[in-house]
Amino acid sequence: MPIFIFYFCWWKLRKTIGVDLNLQFPAGWEQAKEIKYSQGFDKPAPRDFVGFGPLTEPEALSIYNFTLMHDFRLVIAYHTQGQEIYWQFQNYNPPDSLTIGQQLSNASGYRLSETPYNSSFAGYKDWFIQNYNRPGYTIEAGIGENPLPISQFDEIYNDNIGILILGAIL
Repeated sequence: MPIFIFYFCWWKLRKTIGVDLNLQFPAGWEQAKEIKYSQGFDKPAPRDFVGFGPLTEPEALSIYNFTLMHDFRLVIAYHTQGQEIYWQFQNYNPPDSLTIGQQLSNASGYRLSETPYNSSFAGYKDWFIQNYNRPGYTIEAGIGENPLPISQFDEIYNDNIGILILGAIL
C-alpha cells in the first residue's frame, strides 16, 4: 500500500468561490458547519467557510476520488502554522497511529497533539481515518501568519524531510 501526501497550504481556499477546501470532507461536515457558522463563517469568505455541502468543490472531490481509487496505508496532509502534528479524529484510533505519530514527531521535532475540537471536523485526514481506520496526520509546518515567509523554507524542509522518509517506508 502506498502513502499519500498532499500539501494543502496552496489550495486551501478557492478565493473565487470562498470555500475552505479542507472543510469539504464528509467526516463530521455538519458539525464543522455548525461550528463555523456559529463563529460567523456562514457565507463565502477568505477562510473557514465550509461550503454548501461536503465535496461540492471539484478540488476536494478530486482528492476524495483519488483516495478511493488507491489503497493508501496512511496519509499525510500538510498545512502551515504551528510546528505540530495532529494524529487522530474523534474517538477513532487506527492501529499504530499513535506510535507512527510519535516517530514522525521525533523525526521532525514537532509536538504530537490532539486536534483542537473546533478544528476536528470535515478535514481530509479526518475523513481518511473515519473511512479506512488507518493512520492519518496533519502536519502543521512552520510558525506565523499565512502565507509563511520564504525565509522559513530551509527550516521547514529540514524539519520535515524525516517525516517524508518515514511516511514512505512505514
